This record gives sequence, C-alpha cells and structure tokens, in this order.
Amino acid sequence: MGLALHVVLDRLSPRERVAFVLHDSFGYEFPTIAAVMDTTPAAARKLASRARAKVSQPRPEDRLADWEVVDAFMAAARNGDVDRLLRLLAPDALVTADDAAVLVGTPARIEGRDEVATFFNGSARAALPVYVDDRPGSAWFQHGAAKVVFDFAVADGLVRAITFRAAPDLLTRVVRRDGAQSCA
Repeated sequence: MGLALHVVLDRLSPRERVAFVLHDSFGYEFPTIAAVMDTTPAAARKLASRARAKVSQPRPEDRLADWEVVDAFMAAARNGDVDRLLRLLAPDALVTADDAAVLVGTPARIEGRDEVATFFNGSARAALPVYVDDRPGSAWFQHGAAKVVFDFAVADGLVRAITFRAAPDLLTRVVRRDGAQSCA
C-alpha cells in the first residue's frame, strides 16, 4: 500500500501534494493549509482539487503490464490461489485450444471466470514463462521442449482469453523469457 500511495503522490506537484495530504488525509481546513503554504485559502482549495482530480484519473502506465498479469496469473495457478485467479480474469474469460493442443489432452473450450479459475487452480506447475510471437505467455515443457503454449490475451489488466496452442510451427518459435530457445 505504501508503494502504491507513493506512486500516486508522485504524479502531483509538491504544492498539490501538500494541499491534498493535509486536507484529504489529515482533515486540515483550507485557511490552515493556506497559512502553512503562504497562499490564500482559495488557492489551497484549488491545489487540493487539482490533486484530487489527478489522483482519481487512472493512467495507462499505472496498470500492470501484460507480462505482469500473465506472471501473476500463472503464479496464482501454481499456488492454488483461486481468489487471485478470479481477480485477474475478465468475467467473460474464455479458454480455447487449437486442434494440436486438443490432441495432446487440453480441453477444447472453457467459458467464464469461475470455470477458468477452477481449471487452473493448483495447476500449471511445469509451465515456464515464454514469448509467443513477442507477447508474454507460458508453456508446458517436457524434456526441455515446449509441448503446449498458453497464449494469453490481456486487456485492461485482465486475462480475457487463453488459447492452448501446440501446432509444431508455433512450438519452434517459442522463446523462454530467460532467453532459452525451445527444443521442439
């Protein structure tokens, strides 16, 4: 929480930060804030108002990056953290699979946040982080070779879809995020 608050406060000018923290966090009145800041109560009120507006506006860079979402999802899957899985999944999350992945045993389709979370809960222990055509993903490896890729579609900080992919041409392009090439 402290780091998050620090990130939010960093977007404010020093004067906005003082007015905002003194008024919104500590409840000081604007005449008192104005005296501390050597300004007028109206100016202190305006600084706090501007700060409040900045704090309430989410910025794209404040959202988790796609790779952070994928990594958090996979960690929650491995650790059996169903609550975290649910928070990371879009309500209409969808899992699909290409024909090659179905042939190796993945489900063809799973629909909905609850069903996807249930499927992944406590699983994917052998999956490693990979790039799938320059996008963050994960893959199940066996004997050093990628066997099934989990191709994620992430939007607005949520997992929208996961496609299990095992087509040989894709598996040869999988690169582990530690830099190792798949041996598929």
